[in-house]
Amino acid sequence: MNLFNELKKGLEKTRKGFTEKIEQLVSFSTKIDEEFLEELEAVLIYADVGLRTTEKIMNNVRQGVKDKKINSPADIKPFLKSEISSLLGRDLIRTKISGLPTVILVVGVNGVGKTTTIGKLGQYYQRFGYKIMFAAADTFRAAAGEQLEIWAQRVNADIIRHEEGSDPAAVAYDALQAAKSRNTDILIIDTAGRLHTKSNLMEELKKIYRIISREISEAPHETLLVLDATTGQNAMNQAQLFSQAANVSGVVLTKLDGTAKGGVIVAIKSELEIPVKWIGIGEKADDLRPFQPNEFVEALFDDK
Repeated sequence: MNLFNELKKGLEKTRKGFTEKIEQLVSFSTKIDEEFLEELEAVLIYADVGLRTTEKIMNNVRQGVKDKKINSPADIKPFLKSEISSLLGRDLIRTKISGLPTVILVVGVNGVGKTTTIGKLGQYYQRFGYKIMFAAADTFRAAAGEQLEIWAQRVNADIIRHEEGSDPAAVAYDALQAAKSRNTDILIIDTAGRLHTKSNLMEELKKIYRIISREISEAPHETLLVLDATTGQNAMNQAQLFSQAANVSGVVLTKLDGTAKGGVIVAIKSELEIPVKWIGIGEKADDLRPFQPNEFVEALFDDK
């Protein structure tokens, strides 16, 4: 199975909850009236495209009908494909690997697959010959350090970790010093899966951020927020709050294969202006891949 077909398979639940519902709506409709538009709006909301984004799309649909760009229900699908492409943009936004080290800070709540994501990121970059280091700054969760150490062994990465309960900022500091002295290409820092509603934990995240930027003025070069796609609009709330505590530069959306709510990708980009940079569409290491907007839209709307 080629990469495109694997992506299409990973989006199967979203396709059934979104694209196929649009196709059903179109096939049972003879004209575009208010009832048709209300049902289309419901499909968008169910797919977690987001209320504001749905409103924006529906306004454009109504304008398209008025301007005769949409003349029948059959015109809706290509129109929506164009709208979503426009909202997502067409460019793949990669992390620039430059300087020694490039620092990637990884944040998110418990249970989203943060540590596993770090391991898979390490494996991805290791294939290109980069020297990788992990920092186990999640010192609160039992076995978090052990889990990251297993990944470090698997991908031949260095790892810096302290005892459970240690100061996470101290782990980050030590990792930065070690990464610089060992000429590490990429330092990926794990953080505790803090609840975004706990202000003390969010303050700790700000402290880690300050230490990183103090030691390397332009770092972290990337702050990736890991979100669980199955949580839909709750992921949007997390993204909004985490962006206030740290300069979130991109989102990793995991478990996309397990939800019909993949439309949250569109909402994150459109409403929060934070690009989705990585998506997880399965359990295998290769199933974490750079997000390519054009490929995503093609896979979502492909009817072959």
